[in-house]
Amino acid sequence: MSTSRHCPDCDLPSAQSLNRRQFVQATAVAAAAASSSGLLLPPHVARAAEDANAQPEQLVQRLYESLSDAQRSRICFAWDHQDERGLLRTHVSNNWSITDPKSLNVGGDFYTADQRDMIEAIFLGMYNPDFHEKIRKQLQDDAGGYGRAQTIAIFGEPGNGKWEFVMTGRHLTIRCDADSTEHVAFGGPIFYGHAAQGFDEAADHPGNVYWHQALKANKLFEMLDGKQRDLALISTAPYESEVAFRGAAGGFAGIPIAELSADQKEHAQAVLTTLLEPYRVSDRDQALQCLTAQGGLDKCSLAFFREDDIGNDSVWDIWRIEGPSFVWHYRGAPHVHVWVNIADDPSVATNAAG
Repeated sequence: MSTSRHCPDCDLPSAQSLNRRQFVQATAVAAAAASSSGLLLPPHVARAAEDANAQPEQLVQRLYESLSDAQRSRICFAWDHQDERGLLRTHVSNNWSITDPKSLNVGGDFYTADQRDMIEAIFLGMYNPDFHEKIRKQLQDDAGGYGRAQTIAIFGEPGNGKWEFVMTGRHLTIRCDADSTEHVAFGGPIFYGHAAQGFDEAADHPGNVYWHQALKANKLFEMLDGKQRDLALISTAPYESEVAFRGAAGGFAGIPIAELSADQKEHAQAVLTTLLEPYRVSDRDQALQCLTAQGGLDKCSLAFFREDDIGNDSVWDIWRIEGPSFVWHYRGAPHVHVWVNIADDPSVATNAAG
């Protein structure tokens, strides 16, 4: 049985990370003061201040330009590169790495100190700042901390045509693509998860940074009447990685959200807001635009599954929102795994593996 790994130096954000964040904040203030007074900042302070305000897309291009030929040969790929996993750029799984996590992890010596800082800024820049400490906790519990087992890959050439930056690891697939990947949100399918206190979590999932999402969805189940619950509650869940789009005629499991009452629909929207909350504003907006293009939540169904109800407490650990080209599959047993695939066109293909 898998267990969480703990490191005394990583129980809280490391002193190095904390000092760096404090330094960037301080230099941003210093930059503003210098600008107003006409003073020139030292180059390393000016760069830190610039990075504090840079968007992930800008930093990916800067990172790419900083890579040596030897580095590019290890982590950079053609836009349509394939291997035994298929089209690698669109692959998603619950625990995987595009490149070698031992020699190419983002906290290791393969990268310079400046490159490591840029990668961390890119990564954190893809999340809502209010969620940063939670994502650090998730990485601590699942992988011993940020930088230890996460890797990156760059597809295409940033600044010249289509490109995509992907970070992978245990319970992690996150993308940045400057909208190069047409029709999709988040640059393609993403994955998040958390095993807060070991492989098998208790019914209330103590310490899990994503369990509040399930509680929000279960509040909606509690609002359903008897007939609605009969529609919404299914015995057996689909396999978690089955997130390919099924189109408008998909026959989605569960209760159609269009059939909910006004207050139930309002809560369904609140569930969606909670699901999107960890991510940066631009990705949230793009996900909502994709959903709107296919008819909004009214074209989706909501299903809860009796299977793997931890504690037999009828707080359903597995649930799913699905529409023509929208899949958000939440599996909370034995710990949290979440698969997300959103597009404005059901013909977009997904390359998922369990």
